[in-house]
Amino acid sequence: MTRAAFRPTASPAVDAAEPVVRKAVRRYVGATAAVVALGAAWCAAYFAGVGGSEALGYVFVPVGGALATAAVHHLCRHDTALDRVARRFWRTVRLALAVISVGYGWLAVDMLTHAAQARTRAMPLPAAACVAIGFCVAIWGVARVPVAVAGAGEWWRLLLDRTIAFLGCTAVLWYAGLAPMLTAAEPWSRQAMALVGLGFLVAVGAATKVSYVAGGPVDPTALRFIAAGGGVVAGVVAVLAVRFGFVAGIPVQTVVMPMAPLLVTFGVAAQWLAAPQDGRRTARRDVLLPYLAVAAVDLPLVAVAFGAPLRWPGRVVVIAAVVVTALVTVRQYLAFRENSRLLRSARSQEERLQYEVSHDGLTGLANRALFRDRLATVLATRGRASVLILDLDDFKTVNDLLGHGAGDRLLVSIAQLLRAEVGKDGLPVRVGGDEFAVLLFGTHADPEEMAARLLDALDRPISEHRLLVQASIGIADAGPGATVDSVLRDADVAMYAAKQRGKAGFVRYADGMGEPVLAYMQLGGELRRALDEGEFELVYQPILRLSDRRVVGVEALLRWHHPTRGVLRPAEFIPAAERTGLIVPVGRFVLRETCRQAAAWLAEFGLDAPQEVGPNVSVRQLHDPDFVADVCAALADSGLPGDRLVLEVTESAILRGQQVARTLSELDRMGVRLALDDFGTGESSLSLLRAFPASIVKLDKSFVDGIEIDDGLPAAASTRQAVARAVIQLARAHGLDTVAEGIESAEQATVLRELGYTLGQGYHLAQPMTADGVSRLLAGQRDLAAADR
Repeated sequence: MTRAAFRPTASPAVDAAEPVVRKAVRRYVGATAAVVALGAAWCAAYFAGVGGSEALGYVFVPVGGALATAAVHHLCRHDTALDRVARRFWRTVRLALAVISVGYGWLAVDMLTHAAQARTRAMPLPAAACVAIGFCVAIWGVARVPVAVAGAGEWWRLLLDRTIAFLGCTAVLWYAGLAPMLTAAEPWSRQAMALVGLGFLVAVGAATKVSYVAGGPVDPTALRFIAAGGGVVAGVVAVLAVRFGFVAGIPVQTVVMPMAPLLVTFGVAAQWLAAPQDGRRTARRDVLLPYLAVAAVDLPLVAVAFGAPLRWPGRVVVIAAVVVTALVTVRQYLAFRENSRLLRSARSQEERLQYEVSHDGLTGLANRALFRDRLATVLATRGRASVLILDLDDFKTVNDLLGHGAGDRLLVSIAQLLRAEVGKDGLPVRVGGDEFAVLLFGTHADPEEMAARLLDALDRPISEHRLLVQASIGIADAGPGATVDSVLRDADVAMYAAKQRGKAGFVRYADGMGEPVLAYMQLGGELRRALDEGEFELVYQPILRLSDRRVVGVEALLRWHHPTRGVLRPAEFIPAAERTGLIVPVGRFVLRETCRQAAAWLAEFGLDAPQEVGPNVSVRQLHDPDFVADVCAALADSGLPGDRLVLEVTESAILRGQQVARTLSELDRMGVRLALDDFGTGESSLSLLRAFPASIVKLDKSFVDGIEIDDGLPAAASTRQAVARAVIQLARAHGLDTVAEGIESAEQATVLRELGYTLGQGYHLAQPMTADGVSRLLAGQRDLAAADR
């Protein structure tokens, strides 16, 4: 893939310039390589005796430097991919090359004008100064190449690593390169040795920088070429100077030193071919470099140990080795401290994750997973344990009335109560939702005593809303051979049995208890299938006018055609529907079917159709926030007028808080009539007549039974009729209609008429019947009325 594929979208002019720039870079590389080749050829000719004056050999370095300077200049001007930092670096390199080329050009002019002394003439100080300044500028440019650092701690570690690498490499170059030049039999001039030293510094700085440089913007390969241009060339110069003395000056000037400009032009080509970075640098670290530097600084020490003379250059290396060793010690200490911190952080995170996995996020109690794990451990080691499953009764009411926030705070309060009561005798657990558990493994812990303590604690108001909460508790004992699943199953069975017995109590599991409870639970599971398969049917019990037995309304009653158990009445499955929450969709079916059938009768019989149809409504439906919308939808879909719908509500449902009161008020404003069913059976019946927007009061069957008995004792008869008489008087005082329920005989109907009741229902008047049966009854009623006319 070419570099153009990496470049950002550019203008057509920039795209057209790409081949031109590529050719220019190639020309500069070729020209600089040609200078090296010509220098090598001239060097060979010189040693063959046909090269002419030695001063000519000093021309190749400034010519190559000029070409390298031009190549860098071309890169800075025409490479559109360079960002600000990279362009700044290459401009610094251009300046350094230009100053160095001026210095070596000065040297070449000086040698050509003093050709006779070329072999022994030293480099002029101004020329040496120019070259030295150029090297310093190059070192400054390399130092400014950015390195991505994460933070203060990372910055210190990076600084130590770079210092270690720099000192280690410098010590080796000093011992193997520069020091031998200073002690050689034919030492070079001070200017030359100073420049070689600066070349070593450029090489070491660039090598160290490239090992820690970020992913951009200066290409690392280009930096490596620049490092080689300083280090490799300086190293070869040092070796030749030590080995051959002044004679090495010719190959150094014609072949070795012109290699530096060639390597720089290679760096230019590498930078131009590099993919441009997007500025998001990823720190790159050569972790081996400090260790290699330590090994390198130890090599001179090994040489001394094997008999090499310990002169002052060697002592410098020893001092450098001591410093490097001290820095390595500091670096390892910092690494140890950082690793310890990371290890502590990892352990803390692991502990936090383990806690989150094994504990409930809301209450902080152990969760189901930890519960099962602890129970399995207890069964495997001790063999005996007790489990209490605690389920809050009617918790959904709290969420519906006060909101889920209040419900969550109540659960937190329940968790605090469990912690306080259980203590060290067991493990309190939140199983899920409003269900909790306690695993008792204390030696003297009595599960029934614990259950009684928990129920007593719940008798007191808790949470910030001062709520009274009831709970049903199931207890199961884990004996020898028990498994986790069997213990939890038995505790669940016992808890359901506690709910069936009236809630707010506890039951201890006994053999055989699971069968009726399981049947109850299975019945709840079958309700969903019954809804889906259409197994529910409505029957209707007529409400008649006692004076002429004319049908004025019907009460809708639900029947379940169970595929194996036959027809089931509401008392046999409504509790399961309440428990599972399926009472809401079941009630929605009853409501919609009642409205549909009432609208059909109204269309068929007109004025002779029932004036009111009354489905029963459960407390769970009244708590459902969508119930009013369900009523509106049922009326709208069926076309039934709202004043023909009578929703029958029990006293216990009305006493369930503000949500129910708001729902009933909305229904009353819609024109839907409300009937207070089973009136007289609750403690607050009289006060309800003022607060409840009822249109109809239905006298409970328990006050109709025996109302007709005449034993010749007027006082006893008056007592039996007292409630019925009081209800009709209260209803009249509040302008309410009344319906007497459960009329089983003609005598009961007569007494009720004498007391003032005009409407009634019961098996004596009409039994529950299908919609077709009601249609036939209405048709007969219509025909009879027509015959009378």
